[in-house]
Amino acid sequence: MSEAQSAYAAAGVDIEAGDRAVELMKAHVARTRRPEVLGGLGGFAGFFDASAFKGYDHPVLATSTDGVGTKVAIAQAMDRHDTIGFDLIGMLVDDLVVVGAEPLFVTDYIACGKVVPERIADIVKGIAAACEVAGAALLGGETAEHPGLLEPDEYDIAGATTGVVERDRILGPDRVRAGDVVVGLASSGLHSNGYSLVRHVLLDEAGWALDRDVPELGTTLGEALLTPTQVYAKDILALIEAAEVHAISHVTGGGLANNLARVLPAGVSATLRRDSWAPPAIFSLVQQVGKVSRPDIEATLNMGVGMALVAPAASVDQLVRTASERGLDAWVLGETGAVDGPAAVELVGEHAA
Repeated sequence: MSEAQSAYAAAGVDIEAGDRAVELMKAHVARTRRPEVLGGLGGFAGFFDASAFKGYDHPVLATSTDGVGTKVAIAQAMDRHDTIGFDLIGMLVDDLVVVGAEPLFVTDYIACGKVVPERIADIVKGIAAACEVAGAALLGGETAEHPGLLEPDEYDIAGATTGVVERDRILGPDRVRAGDVVVGLASSGLHSNGYSLVRHVLLDEAGWALDRDVPELGTTLGEALLTPTQVYAKDILALIEAAEVHAISHVTGGGLANNLARVLPAGVSATLRRDSWAPPAIFSLVQQVGKVSRPDIEATLNMGVGMALVAPAASVDQLVRTASERGLDAWVLGETGAVDGPAAVELVGEHAA
């Protein structure tokens, strides 16, 4: 080891550990490779052959960037790091696919207090596995060691993704009409939003341990909180091929109503019926233990709905059938109508038991 490297190591940055982490992750990244990817891992930039766009009449690139948020604290506390990548990729590619774009590639960024090669490789293993589910290549990334800023066992992850869509097939508010139907797709749980509230309620205030068995959940609290985000990308692409869809809302931070309103035009409202679905137990647990009001929890968590599709009534049966064939629970959430003024979403009734 050179003198410069020794000084850097003394400052808390281990270059050799970073190199070993790259070696450990290479096999995971390789499984995400698409035919358009040029070169391999380890260069200064990743390459994606844009000549693939020649098959489009008017290709439009779509991009999204996001992180996981405080859910990483659960992974760190449980010392389990191979699932958090699904949360990152779910937040990235599913923001693209709702406009009709096919996710093409992802780049990631991992900041940590200390590079533990096996831990970094586990994080990337999850990211790569989720990229495979999404059909996107993991094109490159960065692992940065920040001693003195982060504790040795702390890390945060973020990323960016790029996709492509035909211009005349972009989904959005301009396609939505009064009389459309709203179809919901079930979430796998909390996904990756609202964890500051969940951790405050269950861990800080109630004092529950992550290894606590919770009968209502059928597992420990920690396992329930670490449930990976559903990655819908390929499923959504299949649904919009199977039937006409006007707009899609990815239900993330802000809850169902706020996110659905983002894809409705002025003059259109949506009425959603709570009795059309029963939220998984984790949501009622947070609400009851924390004494959280219904408006607060519905404005924070997805309540069991991961995606909301706005489509003409004639598409509904095919959408529900295709979703079921792909192993997804889908149902009619409600419908849209005309309203004077800005877009509005209202939830009515009580949840099914």
